[in-house]
Amino acid sequence: MTKIVDNLKQINQQVADAKRVSQFQQDVTVIAVTKAVSLARTQEALEAGILDLGENRPEGLVAKQQEITGATWHYIGTLQTRKVRQVINSIHYLHSLDRLSLATEINKRAEQRVKCFVQVNVSGEDSKHGLAAAEAIDFIESLATMDKIEVVGLMTMAPLDADEQQIRTVFRDLKQLQQQVAALQLPFAPCKELSMGMSNDYTIAIEEGATYVRIGTALVGNESEEAK
Repeated sequence: MTKIVDNLKQINQQVADAKRVSQFQQDVTVIAVTKAVSLARTQEALEAGILDLGENRPEGLVAKQQEITGATWHYIGTLQTRKVRQVINSIHYLHSLDRLSLATEINKRAEQRVKCFVQVNVSGEDSKHGLAAAEAIDFIESLATMDKIEVVGLMTMAPLDADEQQIRTVFRDLKQLQQQVAALQLPFAPCKELSMGMSNDYTIAIEEGATYVRIGTALVGNESEEAK
């Protein structure tokens, strides 16, 4: 417990510092990425005060939800269309809406409106999922008839090996795109939020407008490395 408490204290301070630098003065939610840690470590995060948890596999999500109550669940990984049924009614946010077939299946299976982030591949890397930035607005507008989908914001990931200026450019470009979508005032796509920033770059992301940051190793650690 002590390690996570100490990590969270440091992260909260860095979040506060980054918010002061940001011109947007936004609220920021820290998501503990628990996809690679045990149930016990996840419980520690909850006890430390982190209520927003991120999982990227249906099996891991279901297993933890059987034991944990009171959390806000974020599905942060690529969601296969055939697995929508397994998770869509047990999560609060989906951070990876990236194609029409997925949206159609969500709209078919969801029992209530799902808060979704549209994933945008701002950097254009072949290894990353997501829509090209130039496709994002047309895609969002195509969701107008899907009453079970609410586009609350956009999501992206910066290149892992990029320097600070490259990372900052990716995040800045997504912020500009988010503002463009929000300006359309689409009732099904308020698009006020930005999910961007992970353990290695979340302070930069916050400075550039992130409202949700997904922090794994820096918060909950790496149990496999610690066991060595």
